[in-house]
Amino acid sequence: MKKQAAISLLVFTALLVFTMVLHPAGGSVEHLIHISNTIIATHSIALLSLPFGWVGCLGLSRMLGTERFEVLLAFAMISLALISVMIAAATNGLILPIFLQPYKDASPETIASIKPILRYGFAINHAFDYIYTFAFSLAILCWSIAILKTKKFSAWLGWLGLLIAVGAIIVFLSGISANDLTGLRIFITGIVIWIVLAGWQMLRNSPQN
Repeated sequence: MKKQAAISLLVFTALLVFTMVLHPAGGSVEHLIHISNTIIATHSIALLSLPFGWVGCLGLSRMLGTERFEVLLAFAMISLALISVMIAAATNGLILPIFLQPYKDASPETIASIKPILRYGFAINHAFDYIYTFAFSLAILCWSIAILKTKKFSAWLGWLGLLIAVGAIIVFLSGISANDLTGLRIFITGIVIWIVLAGWQMLRNSPQN
């Protein structure tokens, strides 16, 4: 289970990186309609990554000890984060292009009339972006505390996790947007680095048989 969970974490991060590389930038309604297939494909990859992430995080939590409060809290936070990612990805990557398809040949007046609906949809998406940003950061913070307490992984991983989590929370509370494409890439980069290193530590500590 430990080895499979570690591999699941690595698959999760690989799919996230692939999503970020291919993730299209926003634009006008006409542009969004034009790239709808790309939007659906990239967000589908993000959705595919989530079960791997959940299984990997479950394995990580078991290795650190789910009887510990901070580990249990970390797993609860990461579960909330992954659910929020699912809703955000489905809203922006599936609902949006499906909604826009009938307006492919619509007049400028019709396009203008649906913009308030689109703004509302983007607001919903951003709300879940904030939820998973904060929940991911708290999960890594709690796991890192557990690593430093249990010494089951190298201490530097715990200190790195504290640095990444506290930095992300400070950025979050300062009002710097983590839900635009650049902010999302910076946030995901920090998360990916920590999770890859955690997966590597899990593999190193897994039985060879």
